[in-house]
Amino acid sequence: MGSEEKKENGWNREAAETLKQWIEESDNIVFFGGAGVSTESGIPDFRSVDGLYHQQYKYPPETIISHSFYLQNPEEFYRFYKDRMIFTDAKPNRAHRALAKLEERGKLKAVITQNIDGLHQAAGSKEVLELHGSVHRNYCTRCRKFYSLDEVMAAEGVPKCSCGGTIKPDVVLYEEGLDQHTISKSVQYIRHADMLIIGGTSLVVYPAAGLIDYYQGNKLVLINKSVTSVDSRADLVLSGPIGEILGSICGC
Repeated sequence: MGSEEKKENGWNREAAETLKQWIEESDNIVFFGGAGVSTESGIPDFRSVDGLYHQQYKYPPETIISHSFYLQNPEEFYRFYKDRMIFTDAKPNRAHRALAKLEERGKLKAVITQNIDGLHQAAGSKEVLELHGSVHRNYCTRCRKFYSLDEVMAAEGVPKCSCGGTIKPDVVLYEEGLDQHTISKSVQYIRHADMLIIGGTSLVVYPAAGLIDYYQGNKLVLINKSVTSVDSRADLVLSGPIGEILGSICGC
């Protein structure tokens, strides 16, 4: 895997044709994606620290969305969370639609995502493993009653349950562990895949990024705007917007 004969670099016709051919030859594809999949829907990568954050918040994003900060300062957490992590107007882009189409055709078996926006499901994908949870699931930390995103957004300040408990988003904060069932299921999908497409992720967030080590096939495809540490291991590398690339190949 990763030989010079196999690897293509760049978003070009030859690489795109290779990817299209591999997709047609495969019937057990798994997709692993990150924030770059949703940026084309207008959702920024919240890990990027820019001037806006410095102007509006006293702490770095990584500090605000940590478990300890949530417990100590829920008001500031929710102010940042609602302002910078919720995008109710965002719609699925060509990447989301292409993946849903591949699943419908029986090619794609699962989408494994680090995103929490629910856009894969909105596009029609059925088997979506959300490593970091979802903004659409919220629960009372006292009685476990479920609350929708709309209910959380409508609440003033820190959302409270009818029982008096605090409502927490079902998203994995810094200092919190990933759901082991989701991890195990993701490992099984990747281990048995005949093709693994990685897209829109810099592969620096662990333990999620470590999941790709379980892939045992020879069709490891990487679609990303920037270089990653896994480029040298990939059998095919396409550099560019993932929505444009997958959308063109899948006719979305």
